[in-house]
Amino acid sequence: MNKTLLAIALCLAVSITAIAQRSMPQAMQKLLNAEYAISSLYVDSVNEDKLIEDAIKGMLENLDPHSSYTDAKETKELEEPLQGEFSGVGIQFNMNKDTLYVIQTVPGGPSERVGVLAGDRIIYVNDTTIAGVKMKNSDIQKRLRGKKGTQVTIKVQRPGVKDLITFRITRDNIPLHSIDAQYMLDDHTGYLRISRFGAKTHEEMIDALKQLKKQGMTQLVMDLSDNGGGYLNAAIDMCNEFLDRGQLMVYTEGQNSPRNEAHANGWGEYKDLPLVVMVNQYSASAAEIFAGAMQDWDRAVIVGRRTFGKGLVQRPFKFEDGSMMRLTVARYYTPSGRCIQKPYDRGNKKAYEKELLDRANEGEYYSLDSIQFNDSLRYTTRLNGRTIYGGGGVMPDVYVPIDTTEYSTYYRDMTAKGIINQFAIQYVDKHRKSIAKQYKTVKDFDRGFTVSDEMMRDFIAMGENDSVKYDEEKYRTSERLLKDIIKGLIARDVYGDQSAYSVIINHRNRDLKAATEVLNDPERYRRLITEGNPEYERLVKHSATKQ
Repeated sequence: MNKTLLAIALCLAVSITAIAQRSMPQAMQKLLNAEYAISSLYVDSVNEDKLIEDAIKGMLENLDPHSSYTDAKETKELEEPLQGEFSGVGIQFNMNKDTLYVIQTVPGGPSERVGVLAGDRIIYVNDTTIAGVKMKNSDIQKRLRGKKGTQVTIKVQRPGVKDLITFRITRDNIPLHSIDAQYMLDDHTGYLRISRFGAKTHEEMIDALKQLKKQGMTQLVMDLSDNGGGYLNAAIDMCNEFLDRGQLMVYTEGQNSPRNEAHANGWGEYKDLPLVVMVNQYSASAAEIFAGAMQDWDRAVIVGRRTFGKGLVQRPFKFEDGSMMRLTVARYYTPSGRCIQKPYDRGNKKAYEKELLDRANEGEYYSLDSIQFNDSLRYTTRLNGRTIYGGGGVMPDVYVPIDTTEYSTYYRDMTAKGIINQFAIQYVDKHRKSIAKQYKTVKDFDRGFTVSDEMMRDFIAMGENDSVKYDEEKYRTSERLLKDIIKGLIARDVYGDQSAYSVIINHRNRDLKAATEVLNDPERYRRLITEGNPEYERLVKHSATKQ
């Protein structure tokens, strides 16, 4: 290119840049100029990609608590549980004294197909020792997971077998289920525990309800305790199964997002099924959408404690490098018009994250008398006009306090050290075959197996060997709780994940006890649906202004 053409090209480039900058908002010009100055003139070398990432994070941190940025790796890890599957070897494992212990293999999965058994200990993965080296769970997962069709070689130590056993496993797609447990509580009451709202949650729920119906279900407890949410559409699809045609399920609206409503199509098969929904302080987002819709249409009785209070809608913006920005674009509202987002100060994420602890310190989890409702946040349900409250989470129709009478520092220390889990693993190692032979089903196990005093002496000794000093008084305080948890963990290791829920939750969960009491008392169920909980009226704090 000659000098004249080069001069013309440079002039064109400068003029185009000038035109682009004139049409660009001043704030954006400022940001681009700052990045250009840093990358071009800074005294040391800089990573431009990281500069941009830090700028994005800085902008988002000054907005709401849920707008966020994740790099490509973090994005994949966040999305995987919601997509419903990943590629790997198909085992569920636990760590016992720095050794990977196989709790169970995925039925029909890669590990089961080659002969890996529950109780096996994985010592090597592709000639890399993973036993006894204090490797993080995430690092172990990296070695076991991989693209479908690729191979991984493991060497396992099996109780009763002298030499290590080598398995070559071809990775395959492994399902990640949203439903942790489904079973009948009695001849008529089904129980369904949903842990997340993912791409396949609705499909899984329909399959589970069909199975429960075949077993005689005429009423249902849906457990959304500790469910942190997930996909909005999954919650909408679930609501659709329980509501009548045309009923509003949820709507979203924001400064730059026009109101968008979702209505039931009337095709749901469970519109008349008596329903109780269990929630707690960790139930959030999509879980609150479902619970809120059921409450607002007087469709279910909500039992437990006030939910988390996440009423902000994030829209994902994916970048070419696999990273993602999740930007809050709207608030969601329940059918009665409640926005259940709890208050927050922009840029003060630490205070927002501490709010659950503040609730605990104020006594909200332990006594109804510690709660006050502001009448400025009073709403009414859509059918029966009963009183409900907004302003930060879904307040249940039946409040259940947390029972701390069996907690002690001894229980805390044995839990923190992992002694409970280690003891259950070692016990199953020695007695798996005899347990399975004596108790054919988990129901047989639940009825017949007892955690003996001799077992507890071994348990106490294991704690002392790990520097947990035995305290007779504190042990007696927590004895029943410890025995029940140990029994549940043994059931899990022998009969599968769901067994721990049926053995522990059925006997110990106060929320579930309250839920079944409501369902099995039709008159009380009817009063709560039509009139609400009169006990709440004494807790109302009157104010002059509507917030």
